[in-house]
Amino acid sequence: MKKLDRPLRLGTRGSPLALAQAHMTMAALRARHGWDEGAIEIVVVQTSGDRIQDRALAEIGGKALWTKELDRALIAGEIDFAVHSMKDVETIRPSEIRIAAMLPRADVRDRLVGAESFAALPEKPVVGTSSPRRAAQVKRLRPDAEVVLFRGNVATRLGKLAAGEAHATLLAAAGLDRLGQGDVGVTIPVETMLPAPSQGAVGIETLSGNAAMLELLGTISDAETFDCVMAERAVLAGLGGTCHSPIAALARLEDGRIHLRAEILSADGQERVEDEARIARGDTVAAEALGRALLGRASPALRALFEA
Repeated sequence: MKKLDRPLRLGTRGSPLALAQAHMTMAALRARHGWDEGAIEIVVVQTSGDRIQDRALAEIGGKALWTKELDRALIAGEIDFAVHSMKDVETIRPSEIRIAAMLPRADVRDRLVGAESFAALPEKPVVGTSSPRRAAQVKRLRPDAEVVLFRGNVATRLGKLAAGEAHATLLAAAGLDRLGQGDVGVTIPVETMLPAPSQGAVGIETLSGNAAMLELLGTISDAETFDCVMAERAVLAGLGGTCHSPIAALARLEDGRIHLRAEILSADGQERVEDEARIARGDTVAAEALGRALLGRASPALRALFEA
């Protein structure tokens, strides 16, 4: 058992899902190292993404809204490590910070809440989401749909749906499961809606120069999740993707190699470019190349979404 001279400080956002993921991380570390309850304390850091709920992420700074305050706290020494939903972590990270570990991945799929299927939605349905990927995929499946902005945590979005602001919404199965709401919604096969890169994965970051913390966190990292998520993030790097860009990617380990699928879409869902590859674990160069290949086959209008 690794003895500590003080409690470790785990930084997290304050949403119910973020706190659930922080407690999962804390439990994994305590179980691995035999620590008691006082070994880790949770430090809640409010992020801009939590404060600003009335505009799309792309309009107000993108994924950095979920990470920049936690990054600042980490670099300032106010916390020792931070926990994130990996799909909220921007592709290029500060050099001072490293993704040290990922917990075993949960369900990668989306759930449709409010209807049994896309076909079961009424004519000209209103669908609430803040995700450009989900919006484009909805429009591809139901060109008659109107997509309206749904921001906020799971409870907020379900509340908007219950209030009649939309016929349906889409939520990550992993988040619902972690909140004990696994019975909410209908799970959508990945063949129908390929998920966001890193969906269902919880990542833990610390300072690149903190060797002791990197070693501690490495003991709870799930290698399969880590390699698959890093391949999906490399596709994003190859695309130069932002929060403006409808991108989906999924990597799965098959016979010791990674089967990587990815797609990019126009905002209206009518253009989709997709590809797949089987690559070695850790081969982020090949994963980036897949992203660049998608762009190479896209129309000028679709390519322009990734050059903004």
